[in-house]
Amino acid sequence: MTDGTPTVARVNSPPSTGRPPRDPGVQPLVQDTSRTTEEIHVVDVGVIGLGIMGSAMSTHMLAHGFGVLGYDPVAERALAFKDVGGQHLDSVRDVAQRVSVVITSLPGSSAAEQVCRELAKNAHPELIVVETSTLPMDVKRSCKEMLAEVGAILLDCPLSGTGAQALDRDVVVYGSGDETAFESVRNILEALSRRVVYVGTFGQGSTMKYVANLLVAIHNVSTAEAFALGVRAGLDPQQLWDTVRDGAGGSVIFENRGKLMINEQYLPATAKVSMFVKDVRIVREYAQSLDLPTPLLDATVRLYDRAVTHGLGDSDAAALLSFMKTDHLESAAEEEE
Repeated sequence: MTDGTPTVARVNSPPSTGRPPRDPGVQPLVQDTSRTTEEIHVVDVGVIGLGIMGSAMSTHMLAHGFGVLGYDPVAERALAFKDVGGQHLDSVRDVAQRVSVVITSLPGSSAAEQVCRELAKNAHPELIVVETSTLPMDVKRSCKEMLAEVGAILLDCPLSGTGAQALDRDVVVYGSGDETAFESVRNILEALSRRVVYVGTFGQGSTMKYVANLLVAIHNVSTAEAFALGVRAGLDPQQLWDTVRDGAGGSVIFENRGKLMINEQYLPATAKVSMFVKDVRIVREYAQSLDLPTPLLDATVRLYDRAVTHGLGDSDAAALLSFMKTDHLESAAEEEE
């Protein structure tokens, strides 16, 4: 997917729903004459949500020769999207009616449900929606049902990786849902990621992401605590990072968050503290639904909450260091009470 040749996808025969066809004046994304799984050329992909992850995905797809039609209500994001060659449309409705594959990258449950309702109202039967956000399982299933009612397919495909990794095309796609539909969009996902994994039936992609997020949330805190220890003891932050990352204590998170901790540069965020507040809550609730205790994850909650209290909600999660390095045993305990 790096030689710039025409991109090919496979699309299933859509179920008959009795819904009226799309506006005949709108050319479909897929030039399809067979409605079989024969190879067909994909011209355009829709993207709804052009934040950190959505904009990175769009940029990579444009670089791989896809046309990208996007929508985001934030004017600055729309402008930035146009600057890299994307075509910004006026609404979710416009995107749904112009393409056969839509990728969604949304900040939370409310936005996801609203977008899915709009997509369902305007979907044509062959529409495939690739949902990449981290959301509660019940929200994902609700969105799937909305779209299934009109003959469209929702795939659960969260991404593993930070915003910085997304910019470097270094994310992993955890795909789940209808396998044939998934394989039909695999080449699109390969254009925006380092690796694409089909995990299994719908929802297993999110389950895999919850596992990954549990680890990342804990690694963020452990990296900040390790840096705080080193700095308090007089180690040079640059030397600390250079030395530890090559040993047994190194990790992807230590590499990426630690790099920001050296000079305490936490803006612009590659993954906001506020995002981890949301994601940790989702993972904890899912674990509770399985009657599974998560003592380490639970311990991180008060630290992310403290970061928000300190005005760091929009900062990178590496900003946990900013108050952890100045903590003392008694003051930290008092602040957490």
